[in-house]
Amino acid sequence: QVHLVESGGGLVQPGGSLRLSCAASGTIFRINAVAWYRQAPGNQRELVATIMTNGNTNYADSVKGRFTISRDNAKNTAYLQMNSLKPEDTAVYYCNAEVVTRPWDLRAWNYWGQGTQVTVSS
Repeated sequence: QVHLVESGGGLVQPGGSLRLSCAASGTIFRINAVAWYRQAPGNQRELVATIMTNGNTNYADSVKGRFTISRDNAKNTAYLQMNSLKPEDTAVYYCNAEVVTRPWDLRAWNYWGQGTQVTVSS
């Protein structure tokens, strides 16, 4: 079993910054892609950013140039640095990871964290 725990959310003023963390624990051989999603009230969950094992990244157009996704493979932890935050960034942010749990079985299993609230308001 694998658990993902997000942290770092909170209340911030427009223009401010937050850094979210996603720590994975449990039976982990390798973490493939890691992604951050967000869901605002009344909206569908949307993909914010992804990072592959080799470090390649992709971002939603709405966050390009403001958000940076990164990962520390040794710590099984991923991060989302969010700068120049806007009220429309307000949402619950979720971490998602594709995890290979056994070296002899390279199937990747998909896991979600419980989410962390980010509120951007003056």
